[in-house]
Amino acid sequence: MRKLAIVTGGARGIGRGCATALVKKGLDIAIVDMLSPEMARTKAELEALGARVEVFEADVSDFARAGEVVAGVMAAFGRIDVLVNNAGRGNPAGILEITEESYDRTIAVNLKSCFNYIHHAAPHMLAGGGGRIVSMSSLNAHSGGVTSAVSKFSYAAAKAGIIGMTRALAKELGPTIAINAICPGVIETELGNSLTKARGPELMKGIALGRLGTPQDVGELVCFLATVEPNFITGQNFIIDGFQWVC
Repeated sequence: MRKLAIVTGGARGIGRGCATALVKKGLDIAIVDMLSPEMARTKAELEALGARVEVFEADVSDFARAGEVVAGVMAAFGRIDVLVNNAGRGNPAGILEITEESYDRTIAVNLKSCFNYIHHAAPHMLAGGGGRIVSMSSLNAHSGGVTSAVSKFSYAAAKAGIIGMTRALAKELGPTIAINAICPGVIETELGNSLTKARGPELMKGIALGRLGTPQDVGELVCFLATVEPNFITGQNFIIDGFQWVC
């Protein structure tokens, strides 16, 4: 029987890269996103690769809706083997200009969403004999975003929170569920194109591998953490940035 992965923010960008890598590894996919046209296109692409794909329109910050989505996934597939918490949003506002509403929204979409989906999915994963969780943090969780970063302190705080959550839940959910975080550097996506187009050549000079990352790069690491056997990796955060020292 094919395994099932939930990918939040899976309609485009890094999420689509993760979903594609998992499909190529033989998994079926449940995509959670708010971008209906993009979800439909990605669903068709993944189905063409031989996967069964279901889509769920949802704001990932909504706790109750997360429960409905997980219930829908269980009704459709009867199992949850992998959860990829990929959905997120940037925030370029600094401490002196950010509003409380903007700060709360950044934390809700990037950090609370991970809690929402882990809380609802983990009982099914435990009952099914275990699984893997991969949550998308960021290089900014380590660097603080520096002054030129497209997203500043609120985003860095949320992404650092994912690392703390991952470490704590590795102890709480082990040995049945392995949970890890990934910290991408600059990745070429629809969301990040404004940064990569404007500063691409400059950024590449500060990356040891001489190029920007792609959703496929991140997808392959997610796929490894989600499927490798035997597995002795949990509670970790993996930087994937081509060794980047300019942000």
